[in-house]
Order: sequence, then structure tokens, then C-alpha cells
Amino acid sequence: MLYLSFLLPLALVNAIDTTSSSASSSSADVSSASSDASSSSPSPTVDVQDLQQQLEGTWSSKSNQVFTGPGFFDPIDELLIEPSLPGISYSFTSDGFWEQATYQVSGNPKNPKCPAAALVWQHGKYDILDNGTMILTPFKEDGRMLVSDPCTDNGTSTYMRYNSSITFQAVTVSLDDYHGMYKLQIYQFDGSPMQPLYLAYRPPMMLPTQAINSASSSNSTSKRSLRDLVKRNLQNKYKTNASKTSSFVDSNIFWYISTGMLCLGSIIFLLS
Repeated sequence: MLYLSFLLPLALVNAIDTTSSSASSSSADVSSASSDASSSSPSPTVDVQDLQQQLEGTWSSKSNQVFTGPGFFDPIDELLIEPSLPGISYSFTSDGFWEQATYQVSGNPKNPKCPAAALVWQHGKYDILDNGTMILTPFKEDGRMLVSDPCTDNGTSTYMRYNSSITFQAVTVSLDDYHGMYKLQIYQFDGSPMQPLYLAYRPPMMLPTQAINSASSSNSTSKRSLRDLVKRNLQNKYKTNASKTSSFVDSNIFWYISTGMLCLGSIIFLLS
């Protein structure tokens, strides 16, 4: 009897070990099968047309002061207009066009009174891939950038051409219950989220969705009447202190020479 009582606990221990090992092996098989199934499952695809419909409109950051369109960039007078507060704005159409307007201010830790600012405007066409990646391709000749650094530019900002393609890893549109507005969440090329943008206008507020600085558009612009050009220049006179990047020949010289020759010719005509 003593021998049987000693063997009984050993039998129970062996049975428990056998059961636990079989259970662990079966769970390992299940986990490996599930991992194999997940690895073999295809990546999710995006309904491109549905996403394009959701993206249609003008989206602006929380400051609600920066918007695309003629209030930010005047292509006739080559003028970027500084908003009252920094921010970001994107506009999209449902047929594949986009526009960008950004106003960013970066502080100067050495001199807090000298923050640097940059205004960027560009537009072009966009494509959405099946995996949700969004590629924004600009019209190369149209983009403009205005850079201001009050401690180094002597109070005169620098105006230049700008051209930069943009890749978003993903974009999502949802209803923000707190603000009661549609929210656009953009994930940059590395997956990091941008600050959310909120729907401001639908249909979008944009400049023409075509290349502005093409040969045809420049010819039509040159045919504008002198009255329209003078009126626009007077309206935009005090909206910016920017100066274009210097060219090889100053166009003002030709203007002064032409005006002087015209006056001289008029005097000779009257005296003859």
C-alpha cells in the first residue's frame, strides 16, 4: 500500500506534464497557422474614386487664416499675400487637381525678435495609388516662395520660384465630433501625422487648375489693358515688401529709357 501511494502522485505529475505539453504544442500550431494566414492575406486597397470625392474642397489648419486661392497668391502681379496667422491649406478637386498654400514662421533662439517666415504656393495634379499613397506633382513653372528674415534681409523679403513634389503615405477624411467639422488627416511619407486640416470650402477655392505660366497664358496676360494693370498694381502696392531675385538686367532701366525717348520724341515733334 505504501508503494502504491508513492507511485500515484508520480503518475498524476506525468499526466499533467503530458497534457500541458500537448496543449502548448497545439496552441503553437494555431498561432503559426494564424501568422501564416495573416502574412498571406493581401494588403488592403483603397477606393480611389470614393476618396477623391471625400477630398474635394479647401482644407485649412486650426488657425483658419490660411486658404488657397486668389486671396493668398496673385499670379498676375506675382504677389504672395501674407495672412494674419501662420497655417496650412490644401485644396483638391475630384478630378485630380490640387493646390497648396502654407505660411510658416520659425523662431530664432538667439534673437526672438527676428523670426524667419516662409510663404509657399504651388498647384498641379495628384494621383492616388491602390494602397492609399498620394503623390502630388506640381506644375513646375508656377510654384512661388517668399522668404523673410528681418535680421538679415534689411527689411526686404526674397521672392523666388518653387517646385517640390509631395508624397503622402495615407490620407483619411472623417467627421470630428468635437468641432462638428470634416477633418482631413494627412500622414507624411514617413508615416508621421501632420496637424489636422478642417473643411473650409466645398467646392474648393482655387486658382485655375492649369499651368499659369505657359506660353499661351503669358500671351493672353500681355494683352491686358494698361488701365487694368495700373489698377491692379495700385491695389497690391502695400500688400508686400518682397523683391524678386535679381536678374542679369534690371527691367526698370528699359522703362526709364523708353519713357525718356518718348518724351524727347514728343518735344521734337512739337518744336518741328
